[in-house]
Amino acid sequence: MKKNIALVAGGYSGEYVISVQSAAVIESNIDPALYNVYKIIITREGWTYTAPDGTAVEVDKNDFSLHTAQGKITFDAVFIGIHGTPGEDGRLQGYFEMLGIPYTSCGMVTSALTFNKSYCNKVVAALGVVKVSKSYHIFREQPYFPAAILSYLRLPVFVKPAEGGSSIGMSKVNKAEELTEAIEKAFKEDNQILIEEFIKGTEVTCGVFRSKGELQVLPLTEIRSSKEFFDYEAKYTPGITNEVTPAEIPEEAASHIRQVAQDLYNRLNCKGIVRADFILEEGTNDVYFLEVNTMPGQSENSLVPQQVRAAGLTLRGFYGILIEECLAAVKK
Repeated sequence: MKKNIALVAGGYSGEYVISVQSAAVIESNIDPALYNVYKIIITREGWTYTAPDGTAVEVDKNDFSLHTAQGKITFDAVFIGIHGTPGEDGRLQGYFEMLGIPYTSCGMVTSALTFNKSYCNKVVAALGVVKVSKSYHIFREQPYFPAAILSYLRLPVFVKPAEGGSSIGMSKVNKAEELTEAIEKAFKEDNQILIEEFIKGTEVTCGVFRSKGELQVLPLTEIRSSKEFFDYEAKYTPGITNEVTPAEIPEEAASHIRQVAQDLYNRLNCKGIVRADFILEEGTNDVYFLEVNTMPGQSENSLVPQQVRAAGLTLRGFYGILIEECLAAVKK
C-alpha cells in the first residue's frame, strides 16, 4: 500500500519563494508508484492543501490531517521543504514529534541550534574539529557599541542575521563607518545579529545524509562567485556564480572537509540531508566552518541537486532514500 506523504512548503520568512521552488522539484521527483504526495503550503494565514479540483482544504492542526471529500487523510511521514521559520528552526519538528509523525529533517533541538548561526558557531568551536572565525553576537533589545565591536574584530567583517538564510540581510563591511548601516540592515530581518571576521578563500560545501543507516557524503561543490560574496543574487541568479562539482581543490583539503562534515553530522545529531559550508583559507588551506544548513535548497539551481547528480544518483532515488530513512527510524 502506498504511503501518504505530506510535503510542507512556504513558511513565514523571506525564503518563502525559494521554499516553493524547492517543493516543486521535490514533488515532481517523489515516486508516485510508492507515495501519495499532498503538498501543503504553510503561511501565517493558514496551512492549506489544494486538491486536484482546486478545492482548498485547511489542515486540522489537532492531528495534522486533511478532511477531504474522499474522507480523512492522515500521513505516514512529512517531507519538510520549508527554508527558515517554522520549518528549519525546530518549531514544526517539535509539533510533529508531539504528534508522533516522522519527518525527513533534523530533530527539534538540532534544528533550533543550527538555525542560530552564533550559537551554532560556539558549539562547533567547542567540538574542536574545525576552525571557526572570530565573531560578535548582538541583540536588538540590548545596546551595542560599534567601537567595542571593532576593537574585538578586525576588518573586513560579515554582518548577517543570526537566524536567517539565503544571505538575506547580509553585508560585507570593509570600513568602520559602514558597520552601523550594515547592522541596521540585518536588524530588518532578525532581532539577533552575528558579526564575524572575513576569511579570504574558497567557499566549499558538502552534502551529507544517511542511506540504510550508513552515512553518505556527496561530492563537494566549490563556489566561484563573480560578486564580492555569495549573496542572495549570486545564489539564485543563473550565470553570476560558477558552482563546480566536484570541487577543484587539493585532495588533502577535500578529504579533510569530507571528514569534518561527517563529524559535524554525527556530533550535532543530524538527520536527513544536511549541507555543511566551509571556507578553505587562501594561502594556508586551513578549513573554517561557515554554517550547517539543515534544510538545503532543492530548486533546480540549488547545490544539493547538483551534488546528487554528480554522485550518479537521481533525485527520485535520493528523495526516496530520505523518506524511507525517516520511516525506518520509527520502526527501531
